[in-house]
Amino acid sequence: MPTNNAPGNLAIGSDYDTGDPMMARRVVKVKVGPYYRFAALLIRPILFAITKRDWRGIENIPTRGGAIVAVNHISYADPLVFAHFLFDNGRPPRFLAKSGLFKVPIVKTIILGAGQIPVYRESDGAHHAYQAAVDAVQRGELLGVYPEATLTRDPDIWPMTGKTGVARIALETKAPLIPCAQWGAQEIVGTYSKKIKLWPRTKVTVWAGAPIDLSPWSDKEITVGLLTEVTDHVMATITSMLEEIRGEKAPDQRFDLRKSGLPRTGNFKKRGKRE
Repeated sequence: MPTNNAPGNLAIGSDYDTGDPMMARRVVKVKVGPYYRFAALLIRPILFAITKRDWRGIENIPTRGGAIVAVNHISYADPLVFAHFLFDNGRPPRFLAKSGLFKVPIVKTIILGAGQIPVYRESDGAHHAYQAAVDAVQRGELLGVYPEATLTRDPDIWPMTGKTGVARIALETKAPLIPCAQWGAQEIVGTYSKKIKLWPRTKVTVWAGAPIDLSPWSDKEITVGLLTEVTDHVMATITSMLEEIRGEKAPDQRFDLRKSGLPRTGNFKKRGKRE
């Protein structure tokens, strides 16, 4: 449980399974505002109660300075699971989040107060989200990005092709880009389901990989082709990590939402209803 040390600070030390007995337990003080603090105090005990955690790669996340974490999207529950992993290891994330969340009265107040960034997908407003994300990284924040920009449509829950925003942000800011893979949250809330399973406790796995080497692209002119190439590399890295977590091979061809005929946003299993 968190311990108060000073206004706005939480002392974090988590009883997670790192999967590596040689890895030291990282205990940190996290400086957060009142809204982030409120959300953490509310949500962390629930997550501790309903999950068993396999967290690895903590050492790959910088303890300070601007950085980007890119992760696969498998469940409505996984933003909480992933944020728990980051927060308890000293880096409260700023997520790019769909604009619909910012329309829910109480949720809007909390997530705006916690510095989360609304994304108006498939609209001109997406540029404002991009600039806010760049500004956050340049201020030294940890930015959380879902490159797929929506829950995966892959029938076996593998990562899809990604959108190029994460590549553009990384190349512009020159900040470390850390690939992450997660699995298990879909057992708490199924992909494109809102049915919740609280018991028995669910094993949730989150791994952070080594920062991606962007030097092959960093001095080149930024074009659509280059951004697509970088994004494909990011998604291939995340997929490879997920293969190791799941112990099975992903399809040779990554699911491409643009070619699938499915709507780009919303719950495709309930047409006309937004995510």
